[in-house]
Amino acid sequence: MGKRLQSKYKINRRLGENLWGRPKSPINRREYGPGQHGQRRKKPTDFGIQLSAKQKLKGYYGNIGEKQFRRYFDTATNRKGDTGENLIELLERRLDAVIYRAKFVPTVFAARQFVNHGHVTVNGKRVTIPSYTLRDGDVVQVREKSREIPMVLEATSSAERDVPDYVEVDNSKMSVKFVRGPKLADVPYPVQMEPKLVIEYYSR
Repeated sequence: MGKRLQSKYKINRRLGENLWGRPKSPINRREYGPGQHGQRRKKPTDFGIQLSAKQKLKGYYGNIGEKQFRRYFDTATNRKGDTGENLIELLERRLDAVIYRAKFVPTVFAARQFVNHGHVTVNGKRVTIPSYTLRDGDVVQVREKSREIPMVLEATSSAERDVPDYVEVDNSKMSVKFVRGPKLADVPYPVQMEPKLVIEYYSR
């Protein structure tokens, strides 16, 4: 947990993109990577491009661990349909991702911590696992005693992000219904995600 929290400030600069589209991102000030060698520019190899696509997708969802991310890929591969689309859908079904999409918290890292600390319920039962997979029709709700947390109040009133149409938010009840699994085109990524390159990376 600590390692993930420490690394989040460097993820944007390391990848050279404003992953979450936030105005305070360090990439807005310095486009080169962190460290003394960050300004060196090398032409990326095919492997480097594929690796970057994987790191970008992992980083966006709160710097998911490699083992867990690989399990998502394996599950996506074993499902019918396009593997890349399946991978995106699995990631968007994460409980912390839906909390973030509903704008109950300002960042994906805050979403993970919010779930860990027991602030949400799924279909009326408290869930503290950020990677919990939601099904179509599941209703996630912020617990009543957690609704006045300043971070939550600030996030819900922010105009920084839009809520996608595959979740339905009821701000009066502080709840969100997961309507359906999205396609890549449905997900409001601030940067271009390339799941096909992630598939190529794991298929080497």
